Amino acid sequence: LKAYAEHVLTMIDPSSLKPLKIAIDAGNGMAGALVPTVFENLPCEIVPLYFELDGTFPNHEANPIEPENIRDLQHTVVEQECDLGVAFDGDADRMFLIDEHGAFIGGDMTTAMVSIQLLRKFPDSAVVYNLICSRTVPEMIEEHGGRPIRSRVGHSFIKATMRDEDAIFGGEHSGHFYFRENWYADSGLIALLTVLQLMSDEDQSLSAILEPIDSRFRSGEINSEVADVEGTVKKVEEHFSSQGAELDHLDGLTVGFDDWWFNLRASNTQPLLRLNVEADDKALLDERTSEVLHLIRG
Repeated sequence: LKAYAEHVLTMIDPSSLKPLKIAIDAGNGMAGALVPTVFENLPCEIVPLYFELDGTFPNHEANPIEPENIRDLQHTVVEQECDLGVAFDGDADRMFLIDEHGAFIGGDMTTAMVSIQLLRKFPDSAVVYNLICSRTVPEMIEEHGGRPIRSRVGHSFIKATMRDEDAIFGGEHSGHFYFRENWYADSGLIALLTVLQLMSDEDQSLSAILEPIDSRFRSGEINSEVADVEGTVKKVEEHFSSQGAELDHLDGLTVGFDDWWFNLRASNTQPLLRLNVEADDKALLDERTSEVLHLIRG
C-alpha cells in the first residue's frame, strides 16, 4: 500500500493542497484500505463512512451511481459542513463526487475537471471521452488546449484509443477514469486527487468550479425493454433523419441538433435500449426525452 500511495501522489503536488474537509464513503470496499494510507500525510480532514472491509456490503451496495447508495454520504457532507464528498465502488476504480451542497456530480463533469487540471501539466495533449459524456467535456478539453477524442463506451475501447492517440487521460460518464501515467489503468483515487489539486489551485469550491461549465441538462440513462431492438432503432433514426439531424453510429445511434442530442444503444445482454439525452435547457430536455421515448415504447 505504501508504494501505491507514493505512486498516486506523484500525480499531484501534495504540498500545495488546501486543508479540505472530505467525507468519503468507501462502501465497505477497498477504498477503506487505500484512503488512510494515501491521505495520512496530506492536510485534508477525512470524515470516513463504511471503511471496514466487508464483502457482504452491510450498509449499502458498493455502487455509487445508484442514488440510494449515496444518501448517507450526501447527508454527511451537509450535516458536517464538508467541502466535498466522495463515493467509491467496491474495488475503488470508480468514483463519484458530491459537492458542498450535497449535490451529485456526474462522471462526465468530473472528466471535464480532471481534463482541465491535467492539461495544465501536459499541454496540447489528447484526452479521450466516451460518447455518452456531455458536450461540455470536449468543449472544456479544447478550451484548455487539449485535443478531444470521442470513443465508444467501455474500458477496452477507451484504453485502446488512449494508446493509439498517446492520450494523457480518458474519462467515462460511469465514473471510470484512466490515466496514461498509471499504465492506462483506471483509478478513482487519482481522479479524486486531481480534482483536489484543481480546487486548491483555483481556491474554489466544487460548485463554483462547475457553475460556469455545467450549464446543460441531462436525462441520465433510461432503459426500455423492446421486442425488436434493431427495428426500433431504425424507426427512431428515420424519424430524426427526416428532421435534418446529424447522425452517427460510433456506438449505437447518436442523433444531434444544435441545442440537444441523444444516444440510443442496445444492451449486450438483454432486450433493452439505453437512452441518454442532453439539452440546453430543462424544458427542452423534458420535451425531447418524451418524444424519443414515445418512439421507442410506442
